[in-house]
Amino acid sequence: MSVHLLIVDDHPLFRDALAATIRLAHPDAVLHEADGIEAACTVLAANRNIDLTLLDLSMRGTSGFDGLITVRASFPRIPILIVSGHEDPRIVREALEHGAAGFVPKAMDKATLTRAITEVLSGALFLPPGLAEASAPAARSKKAPLPERLARLTPQQLRVLMMIRQGKLNKQIAHELQVGDSTVKAHVSEILRKLEVISRTQIVIDTASLDFDQIHNAHPA
Repeated sequence: MSVHLLIVDDHPLFRDALAATIRLAHPDAVLHEADGIEAACTVLAANRNIDLTLLDLSMRGTSGFDGLITVRASFPRIPILIVSGHEDPRIVREALEHGAAGFVPKAMDKATLTRAITEVLSGALFLPPGLAEASAPAARSKKAPLPERLARLTPQQLRVLMMIRQGKLNKQIAHELQVGDSTVKAHVSEILRKLEVISRTQIVIDTASLDFDQIHNAHPA
């Protein structure tokens, strides 16, 4: 099946450049475009099969993270990859806290962008190495205790988390829970965000000491 992507940016030339880069790695991709948040919401509402939104933070008519928050609130199951001119680690961290599944500065190379798209489509969070390292110390100092982070998960997200720890792939999880792959990817993205980690490996490391059977039985259904 072809992947469906939405590019949201108010500069036509950048949308064209981004589309060309995407087609190098995903020649069969179906690309949609929007020049603002209102247009993006219209496209997303009319095309429920969109797999990923690539969003610029700084556009006419938006302030701060308003655009990201609006799209996330309206379409929470569709992951958002920020492609922005900003590179400040504080902005990157805030974007992730507001629900972004990844962040790529516009100055990054094509290979980084295509890797980001691939990883976010698989349900992972993505940060380029330089930004991930710059963000890490502050992120660790702010990270809540693990029990508090686990309490943020819904019962279904907790079930997915247990299966991730068992080494199961998204397709296996989808089969066992009898849901679609896109639903599992959305759950994985939310688990990463709520646990304040950026990879499945970090999930396993952070939760290695827990007895999940007890936690699962204690969690309301």
